[in-house]
Amino acid sequence: MIAVENIRKNGGIMSPKVTTELLKQLRQVMKHLSEPIQALIVPSGDNHQSEYIASCDCRREFISGFDGSAGTAIVTEEHAAMWTDGRYFLQAAQQMDKNWTLMKLGLKSTPTQEDWLINVLPEGSKVGVDPFIIAFDQWKVLSKALKNAGHDLVPVKANLVDMIWKDQPCRPCKPLLVMDLSYTGMSWQEKIVQQRAKMAERKASWLVITALDEVAWLFNLRGSDIIYNPVFFAFAIIGINTIRLFINEKHMEEPAVRRHLQLDSNATPDFSVQVLPYESVLSELRTICSNLNSKEKVWISSKASHALSETIPKMLRLETVYTPVCIAKSMKNPIEIEGMRQAHIKDAVALCELFVWLEKEVPKGNITELDASDKAEKLRSQQAKFMGLSFCTISSSGPNSAIIHYRPIPSTNRTLSLNEIFLLDSGAQYRDGTTDVTRTVHFGTPTEFEKECFTYVLKGHICLGSAVFPSGTKGHLIDSFARATLWEHGLDYLHGTGHGVGSFLNVHEGPCGISYKTFADEPLEAGMILSDEPGYYEDGSFGIRIESIFLLVPAQTKYRFLNRESLRFQALTLVPIQIKMVNVKQLTEKERDWLNHYHQLCREVIGAELKKQGKMETLQWLMKETEPIS
Repeated sequence: MIAVENIRKNGGIMSPKVTTELLKQLRQVMKHLSEPIQALIVPSGDNHQSEYIASCDCRREFISGFDGSAGTAIVTEEHAAMWTDGRYFLQAAQQMDKNWTLMKLGLKSTPTQEDWLINVLPEGSKVGVDPFIIAFDQWKVLSKALKNAGHDLVPVKANLVDMIWKDQPCRPCKPLLVMDLSYTGMSWQEKIVQQRAKMAERKASWLVITALDEVAWLFNLRGSDIIYNPVFFAFAIIGINTIRLFINEKHMEEPAVRRHLQLDSNATPDFSVQVLPYESVLSELRTICSNLNSKEKVWISSKASHALSETIPKMLRLETVYTPVCIAKSMKNPIEIEGMRQAHIKDAVALCELFVWLEKEVPKGNITELDASDKAEKLRSQQAKFMGLSFCTISSSGPNSAIIHYRPIPSTNRTLSLNEIFLLDSGAQYRDGTTDVTRTVHFGTPTEFEKECFTYVLKGHICLGSAVFPSGTKGHLIDSFARATLWEHGLDYLHGTGHGVGSFLNVHEGPCGISYKTFADEPLEAGMILSDEPGYYEDGSFGIRIESIFLLVPAQTKYRFLNRESLRFQALTLVPIQIKMVNVKQLTEKERDWLNHYHQLCREVIGAELKKQGKMETLQWLMKETEPIS
């Protein structure tokens, strides 16, 4: 799911960006600083450590050509290297020229960034990075390793890539959208009270909010400053009785926004929002800290920027991986859950319509990946409260489907056929919720190997989707549920199994997740919404992924060890899984029952909506696709 723009491709293969001159210019800038640096780290984020970023912040893409959503570039006087994960190995190798070395994260042979730097740098080197776009926890690890080897990690005052980026786009500042109680279930004032209670528990006088989706959720506002993500550029600092919002003043010109935030009325002092310039957050935070006594604390995430975190003196800093806003946002309230449910019903209607259309048109031999992608967006746009896509659609056939985060453009745009797998990973933003669904289908007759692999993936999807486990379990402990069958047969996939999903917010949402990677994921709790998306990818041939979104709900169990609650997954995505792709004999009775129950739910819920919308042809297709198996 990559929000990518301007991918260069030629003759069906991505042609790499020529970076020789850019690297030469960058190295000159590095050399002529008042204190020269011998290496520059270029992370992929922005001032808010966002996964998806505005075009003005795509510095790593500008300097390297690689535009996947995850990756870190490091440039030294003689080398240029790029670290990225398994989702992007193929893409990065195709998009970068010979100046770059690809570092494949997760492989034993791949050195860490710090080990590589220590190996290639001359003694006593300085390594620079923009302190606003590197997270504080990353800074600490990297700085310690370099210092132990005789090097220094230093903040650069101006972003060096910006200095050579002649046509860098301007930072967007688009109109804001007010979210009322019918969508949020809580007023922003109630959320402030909730956060202040958490602050009191931790004896914190101030709470610094830097993540864009956290600011949007807290104030019940949405924006469109970043493609596919309904967020806007802002910081917030919450005090025991003050609220400071750092934002471009143009955002505050809309009367509805001013009324919503009570900017022109006599709001009670505790809920009076002080609007300050976006660029002033650092100086304002410094002033706040200068007026605190040694017993007061400023709460900030360790994932916030080094620039902001370092401004808070260590004795005053209360540092946690996730802010209380992040955790509260992940625990959806009943209004948000119902909104997500309705969004997924509408989304399923659009996808069922799409597959009806594809089954009629693909045999004619003139439907391409881009046609399918465009049609999916058009059908979604006809549903109520559609706001746009939630990420760039992955519409991929045959060998393209083996590229995990592939995106079609004209020169790689393959025609869908009766002889190849088609993988569609897509989603939308609706005013009442966010969707993300992947289905893998075949319009002809799949090979036995394709069916075998699909069935292993399905078994993993079912195993996780039917799991019951204690409340408070961390996501990485259940990741293997989805991989076990693939592992039994020597297969695997190089991406996580599940991610949190926002409520008309980011399609990838922390703090929960399901992954083989060890990371600081929060315990899973009722009300969280996550994806279940195992896959298998045969390079140069086909890719398979089955992804549905699930809500975590309490599970009724026979016993209750230590009076502990158990959880289970409840499906929000209700789109049929193609039985043609399944080797039914490989399924156990329990797995067949799960699939039949899931398809019965599709019939009941989506069938009713199709009748309501008068889409009878699609209803007939749905009934055919959800016939019980035995």
